[in-house]
Amino acid sequence: MASRKMSDEINIVRVYDAPVQAVWDAWTDPAQAAQWWGPRGFTLTTHSKDLRVGGHWTYTMHGPDGTDYPNKTIYHEVIEGRRLVYDHGGNDDRPPLFRVTVDFLDIGGKTRMEMTMRCPSPEETEATRQVIKKFGGNSTWDRLAEYLEDETSGKDIFVINRSFDADIDTVFEMWVNPEHFSKWMGPAGTSTSFISVDVREQGSSHYAMTSADGPTMYGQCHYQRISPPHLLAYTQNFSDKDGNLIKPSFAPTWPDAMLTTVVFTEEGPGQTRVTLTWEVYGAATEIERRTFRDAKPGMTVGWTGSFDRLEEALLPGH
Repeated sequence: MASRKMSDEINIVRVYDAPVQAVWDAWTDPAQAAQWWGPRGFTLTTHSKDLRVGGHWTYTMHGPDGTDYPNKTIYHEVIEGRRLVYDHGGNDDRPPLFRVTVDFLDIGGKTRMEMTMRCPSPEETEATRQVIKKFGGNSTWDRLAEYLEDETSGKDIFVINRSFDADIDTVFEMWVNPEHFSKWMGPAGTSTSFISVDVREQGSSHYAMTSADGPTMYGQCHYQRISPPHLLAYTQNFSDKDGNLIKPSFAPTWPDAMLTTVVFTEEGPGQTRVTLTWEVYGAATEIERRTFRDAKPGMTVGWTGSFDRLEEALLPGH
């Protein structure tokens, strides 16, 4: 396992299945930014924007609890379609928290976004990490992926990323080995066990998930693609204990099946980023699709809890 070194930088890399111009426009057009900017559940009001060196973007983030967060971004470098450098987190009454450099790189029609947030000190960097974690700030870049997918293909997806301090083979094994998978899958307080297991392409597994307060739900995974150690794709549905398809009692309008696609990417020595995409699979009614769309905040909470457990399971001695 690799330990995170103290640094005055936070680095984020994402690859979006959209051309650079589309990603650039999503960043720089206030109307588009309003569709995705900020943690999940936040909304945005732009008051003014002057995209040039020395210009500023003045806006207010509205938290899901009604709290307003005034912001004033000051641009230091603007290279059309290639780079933005700006100060972030400040306003007229507060100095900026850090300086951001964002590079937009074309990789065969897709866009690689490389972001660096530089703080005044390693201690302030760590404090910023905790603030980002508290407010779910990394979901901003997941929301951007969802927005771009909807704009380019019309497909409604849910995306969540997490980086782990473990090598890619180990992290992949945590997903395909049922013994490991059952230790972390599900929100905090749940336990998972397998009734049957056949982890191979076109194979299926049947599992039971028991919540902390007692009820047990059943589900199935049907494996579509397994490409170690970079890709895992499977459909997932709720079932009864005998494996018959059912609707969950807590969401009777939930779609019959979901497609889960998990991409594993090496971020450095002993570090792996997991990108999970969820989407409705097969036929679904508009009500079912709306149920999926409206459930995204809850999906973020649920998958974050699972990823917290995975992070713990990857620690030495677990």
